[in-house]
Amino acid sequence: MSLAVVFTRGRQGIAAPLVTVEVHISNGLPSLSIVGLPETAVKESKDRVRGALLNCQFEFPLQRITVNMAPADIPKEGGRFDLAIALGILAASGQIRSDALREIECVGELSLGGELRPVSGVLPVAIQAKHAGRTLIAPKENAGEAALAEGAKILAAHHLLEVCAHLNGQQQLPFESNEGASVGLEELADFADVHGHYHAKRALEVAAAGKHNLIMLGPPGTGKSMLAARFPSILPPLTDDEALESAAIGSVSDLPFDPRRWRIPPFRSPHHTASAPALVGGGGNPKPGEVSLAHNGVLFLDELPEFDRKVLEVLREPLETGCITISRAARQVDFPARFQLIAAMNPCPCGYLGDASGRCRCTSEQVQRYRARISGPLLDRIDIHIEVPRVSKEMLRHGAPGGEQKSADIRRRVIAAREVALQRTGKPNASMAPQEVKHYCQLTDDGHRLLEQATEKLGLSHRAYHRILKLARTIADLAGEDKIAVPHLSEAIGFRRLDRISSAV
Repeated sequence: MSLAVVFTRGRQGIAAPLVTVEVHISNGLPSLSIVGLPETAVKESKDRVRGALLNCQFEFPLQRITVNMAPADIPKEGGRFDLAIALGILAASGQIRSDALREIECVGELSLGGELRPVSGVLPVAIQAKHAGRTLIAPKENAGEAALAEGAKILAAHHLLEVCAHLNGQQQLPFESNEGASVGLEELADFADVHGHYHAKRALEVAAAGKHNLIMLGPPGTGKSMLAARFPSILPPLTDDEALESAAIGSVSDLPFDPRRWRIPPFRSPHHTASAPALVGGGGNPKPGEVSLAHNGVLFLDELPEFDRKVLEVLREPLETGCITISRAARQVDFPARFQLIAAMNPCPCGYLGDASGRCRCTSEQVQRYRARISGPLLDRIDIHIEVPRVSKEMLRHGAPGGEQKSADIRRRVIAAREVALQRTGKPNASMAPQEVKHYCQLTDDGHRLLEQATEKLGLSHRAYHRILKLARTIADLAGEDKIAVPHLSEAIGFRRLDRISSAV
């Protein structure tokens, strides 16, 4: 009787729990059974593994083979365990060295010819393998992604025969390095492409500096989507930890993953027909939704009132807590969701209310009903409300006399202001706790009177009151001021356009 042990990893949210594959070969009628809570795709591994071994000219043992995947209480899904099962059978039958398996982990799906096929969620596997002090063998297509885990030892293989040759000491697999060309923020769409809209550009700069949520209100075709698409170009580049977090979520999402863009803040723009599970995540085996795919980046919701109201309401929890919990009968998964919300909407159902063309024929009731699709509690969580009107024909044709500001110039100011906030509290201004707001956002007597008047006139909630203080703190940081002055506070109050509209109705 022979026993072999191979280490691999499963997938549970963005975690990669260790799975120990134990293969036991004993006398008895020829059979292959897999135990340890395998799902259908894992049960089918026995046919893929048998075909791969025979086509690679290995001997498939005509004995009783038992494969145990421990721990048994973690569901196992997908074809990611094929390579581990194949190596376990080869080691238990003495066709490869079993001692070589002690210091490695492996993941990969096998074709019937023995080729290694890519699987999802390899980056979390590489991170955990590094912490365990073991080398990871992965399909060549996944190697670039796995190499993003700095310090991890990654061996890239195309075929099962290459893996076996390496384990037997016949031919060493090459270590994968993360030295490929990466895409920088400079290669993104630039703010210089947008003519005019200086008030909107200023608001987006403030939003980027403090990580504030923002909504744009304006007729169709005025440039709201164009401004939002260029917003990532003025954000600070992701830190190593942030980039790994975002890359890990992208890795487990089953979406195409480009390792070259791993330092660029994510930008997600779901269609307004998206369901609540598509937005926050879900499924029998929970997958991340748009709010998690936008982690450490931007979630852009165009045509905000066209989203189903129940769908929008699910945003309230992640906007406050920065995470989303998906509960199922058999498991509970947490996904991080610290995103920056940028939204756009028309002022009325036809879109032309207040436009110079005078085409709007919507009644006040229709306008109110349209805007009521966005609940007050959700709107209260958005710090900046601005209007984006049409630019003049001359501005559209010629642009600014001295040229438009480039994203790189705006980004330098944003990074400087963000650094001030990080040195102060270790977080962007929008994330300050109430006690930190009280300590770092102190106002003069004139400032207090101005804010109290605005609160009374606009009917602001306590949440909106604190968000204006955070906004004023960011504006003061951009100006290089230690204290919040009345002009900073006035600009912050001026960014609450929808509050002014609501109070006027």
